[in-house]
Amino acid sequence: MTLNEFIDKYDLPGSVVLLEGKRDVKDRDMEKLEKIGSLLTEKTKHILFRSGNAKGADLYFSKGVAYIDKTRLQAIAPYGTHRKKENLAYSTISLDDVSLIGESKVVYQSKMNKKTEKLIDRYVSGERDRFSMKAAYIIRDTVKVLGTKDVKPASFGIFYDDLDEPMSGGTGHTMNVCKKNNVGYINQRTWFAWLNE
Repeated sequence: MTLNEFIDKYDLPGSVVLLEGKRDVKDRDMEKLEKIGSLLTEKTKHILFRSGNAKGADLYFSKGVAYIDKTRLQAIAPYGTHRKKENLAYSTISLDDVSLIGESKVVYQSKMNKKTEKLIDRYVSGERDRFSMKAAYIIRDTVKVLGTKDVKPASFGIFYDDLDEPMSGGTGHTMNVCKKNNVGYINQRTWFAWLNE
């Protein structure tokens, strides 16, 4: 997929594109993440870019978007005070404000992450301790893709992945949710080339 093909297909009213990835970003790639965030925001007019407000890739992508148009950046946060000082998003939706009781698809697909499967039920039932809060991050990653009754689902995902251990951790979970729900996505193997188009 070329940059122009991406724009033709996804720069539509109501389109939501994920910009996110690994916390560990190679030094040589930091600038590329910011550049693609800016480039995408400059060359499109309808897309709302969505982030998980995490350290690393999420932050660098968000810096690029916010530099051009902060109003097109949305964050989904695991709790209300999550990295509040570093949050560049114009709008933030916290899981604290989402009723998961009526979101069975989000809960079910969050349990695909076997490391936190048992913690999901504890979190959904209202437990908030240092263990159950680990579930909030995976639920957040699921919501970023599926949305909720009040949050639009993602149309596409642009990721910065660990190419040595692809599709691992929270980023891998988000990519797997995309895959399961036929939400197209790419990693830097594709979008690095967009910087030279």
